[in-house]
Amino acid sequence: MKKIAVALLLMCVQNSYSALKDTLQNEHRFQKYAYLIKDLGEEYCDACGCSANGGSMGFGSMLNDDFIGVRYVYQKYTTKEGVFNNSPWIEENFNTIQFWSRIPLTSHIQLMALIPFHNNNRLLNTGYENRSGLGDITVVGLYTLFQSKKDSLSNYSHKVQLGGGLKAPTGKFDESNSGTLNPSFQLGTGSWDYLFITEYVIKRQQSGLNMAFSYTYKTENQKHYQFGNQLNYSATLFHLLHWNHINFVPQIGVAEEVTASNRQFQQDVVGTKGDILFSKLGLEVGKGRFSLGMNAMLPLKQNLTDGNVKAKYRVAVNLNYIFQ
Repeated sequence: MKKIAVALLLMCVQNSYSALKDTLQNEHRFQKYAYLIKDLGEEYCDACGCSANGGSMGFGSMLNDDFIGVRYVYQKYTTKEGVFNNSPWIEENFNTIQFWSRIPLTSHIQLMALIPFHNNNRLLNTGYENRSGLGDITVVGLYTLFQSKKDSLSNYSHKVQLGGGLKAPTGKFDESNSGTLNPSFQLGTGSWDYLFITEYVIKRQQSGLNMAFSYTYKTENQKHYQFGNQLNYSATLFHLLHWNHINFVPQIGVAEEVTASNRQFQQDVVGTKGDILFSKLGLEVGKGRFSLGMNAMLPLKQNLTDGNVKAKYRVAVNLNYIFQ
């Protein structure tokens, strides 16, 4: 089953990239330099919605690390349509279906992948605007640096994972949209981006704390535009409950995202950096080989694009098949 899953995943990545390779000639302008500290869990979500690769929604399951599944992510924003004080606010909706996985290759190595399909829409004064299609595919390798057995005295266990990978420019970048007040209303960044991830889990009996950190280094695309590097981190408390052969894992936590300014022709684009702090609430239910997860995120504080973009909330639902 594991070999079949890996083969299917690699075929999906190869075929999806080949199908959209020609469209990348018209893609995009994002950012380069690092801001300083603030968010993960996983997506890799840009602070204003672009890509929605996971980011603070998380890259994994609290029930099991080895799975393949599908996840739906919805993000709602309001954006100021204009530069004047009385400019109207519009609603922006980001809908993403992700095929995601954490596939064990060895006892210490996992392959993690996200294949997103986006449907983004908004109603402007000039009419309804919609973008839909394949987003940027992300592949990451994870290595278990340390995993302890339960201490008979303290009953604590620890796990540390490190990883790195890349995001391919398989999602279309629309250069004309990069000059709007929400330049992240895109299917992709048009650039090859590099990810660095670390995750730490500490458990005592049925309770635990998951802390995750990621950094995304974004390169310049063919249109000389570069989205800002992004720093993500999160902390999530969880507790495992059993009832009638069913596992329940309620979760609560916080996550923050910090994105540096976008750059064009090596110059910072004014008003494109941002940071946002979320509260997180979730529940996973598992029985046998299957698990169902639900997550919601509400902003506690935010400053996106000089206040011209405001995040309302994010929700996600996923269904996973567990290997072990």
